[in-house]
Amino acid sequence: MIQQIYPTVAHHFRYELNKDMNFSAAHFIPDQAAGVCARMHGHTYFVNVTIAGDQLDKLGFLIDFKALKDTVHGTFDHSVMNEHPDFLTAYPTTEIVASVIWRKVQALLDTKNNKARCLQVFVRETPTSYVYYRPKEEDFNA
Repeated sequence: MIQQIYPTVAHHFRYELNKDMNFSAAHFIPDQAAGVCARMHGHTYFVNVTIAGDQLDKLGFLIDFKALKDTVHGTFDHSVMNEHPDFLTAYPTTEIVASVIWRKVQALLDTKNNKARCLQVFVRETPTSYVYYRPKEEDFNA
């Protein structure tokens, strides 16, 4: 795992946790404008999610780290991203992958009573290329 400090998201919450994880997956961008990325190829994606909240659950967690790993790694590891229902209407670019991960993580958090929020998703596709996804306030109410 790449040891990295991620940019801090300004917030007013009492607690913040970050979870690093990775998964290996293939994808392609089926458009000639994508150049060589139009052909299927794979990456080892490195992901960091930032979660914050004021309330802990009865065990003292904002969210269990294993639940986060299961949600991200368990969904995408050793798969072809284009085959996931999440990418039926948008190609699995790094930007879209980050937004899909945010939706999945926030959906998990929404099942809990402590109202934690996923404030940032970092996705590194290669050693030199990465994306941050930061939701807008209205995304939490969608």
